[in-house]
Amino acid sequence: MKIYNSLTKKIEEFIPNEKGNVKMYTCGPTVYHYAHIGNLRTYIFEDILEKGLEYLGYNVKRVMNVTDVGHMTSDSDDGEDKMQKGAERENKTVYEIADFYENAFFNDCNKLNIKKPLIVERATNHIDTYIEMIKKLLNDGYAYQSNGNVYFDVSKAKNYYQLSGKNPEELYVGVRETVEEDKNKKNPYDFGLWFTVSKFSNQEMKWESPWGIGYPGWHIECSGIAYKYLGEYLDIHCGGVDNIFPHHTNEIAQSEAFLGHKWCNYWIHGEHLNDERGKMSKSNGEFLTVKLLEEKGYDPLAYRFFCLNSHYRNQLVFSFEALESSQNTYRKLKNRIRKLDRSPNLHDHKIDYYKDKFKGAIENDLNTSSMITIIYDILKDTELTDFSKLYLISDFDKVLSLNLTEEQNSIDSDTEQMILNKIEERMEAKKNKEYDVADKIRDELLEKGIRLIDTKEKTIYEIL
Repeated sequence: MKIYNSLTKKIEEFIPNEKGNVKMYTCGPTVYHYAHIGNLRTYIFEDILEKGLEYLGYNVKRVMNVTDVGHMTSDSDDGEDKMQKGAERENKTVYEIADFYENAFFNDCNKLNIKKPLIVERATNHIDTYIEMIKKLLNDGYAYQSNGNVYFDVSKAKNYYQLSGKNPEELYVGVRETVEEDKNKKNPYDFGLWFTVSKFSNQEMKWESPWGIGYPGWHIECSGIAYKYLGEYLDIHCGGVDNIFPHHTNEIAQSEAFLGHKWCNYWIHGEHLNDERGKMSKSNGEFLTVKLLEEKGYDPLAYRFFCLNSHYRNQLVFSFEALESSQNTYRKLKNRIRKLDRSPNLHDHKIDYYKDKFKGAIENDLNTSSMITIIYDILKDTELTDFSKLYLISDFDKVLSLNLTEEQNSIDSDTEQMILNKIEERMEAKKNKEYDVADKIRDELLEKGIRLIDTKEKTIYEIL
């Protein structure tokens, strides 16, 4: 397998530390609000990577954190504590906020067929591990105390800017251009490992430590959880491109200082989901969630299909028009597959040929659009029996996870057109205030196992 390594800035052959086994760490959500679909694009790409590796025969041990301890908007402990902000917004404790939004996140993942990692750990479960690591960093001279806080000294780190490709002259103080300089630091690029002196007087999450009552810095939690469950060597570390600096850069610095050797060989990052205004975020325009997509009549797997038609390293521009087109294409694809004859008649002819092609798409830097093209090639291949086509598509869907061969709730194109015509008739009846006619159309469809759902934008349907 060849994959793009953000550390070396090139596509490389993937060689794990231990033959046949892959240790993989992925940064998880900060559970202060719902995940927006831009966040979820990253988890879709990571899911495909894990399943792709498994399809190629690797045993993957994947670990993910859940950030439930205050995620500062800067390393100078400035800005806002996202968890505290969520608690104040909803008049709940930060622990209640964490419980609710962690469940919401995994519910969204389930709708998108994103496999839950083997190990998922909350940051607050491992305070002792962070303290252990910080003690060693202090003893070895990589960290220092200042005004009650503990900071990592980046001047002691080797190749600090290798992953990001940045240099000190490009940067302002702290980790973002808008951050005010923390006067407690030896130099502006140092980052917090433990805070006992906080700008937040109402900080709810605090623990005892050798340096006083406080809470860990943002970056140490991922290093600590990865170390505890994956040991001293990682094969793959994933995340979105916005994690490269400072988060992943600081993870490398503190982990390699703690361990005394190279930590992770392959850093793999997914690109942004943008809209017409630029990078999608919770504060930029309409807050797009899986729930909102469903309310507007979109199948979450149509969004997964939309993402897989673009390469994970390409920025992807979202619009409802594009999603509508993707959903229509996805439904047509499923209907084509549904019409295949399921009578057992498997021929070995060309099975290996297509399996090799599919593996080649995985091995080619996780080329998901090629994987989908192979599905269409199979459907067009007159040398394959229908059952052979179903066998191959079902096999490849272990990676794509689009429920392509699932029969439940699928309908043929004629039935779908009938439903759409009935919806149009009902809309016209309601427009003319013929509500009895509209209700009759609704009830007729319900008798056929088709439920109409009126949303703010349009009427959608579901097959019962």
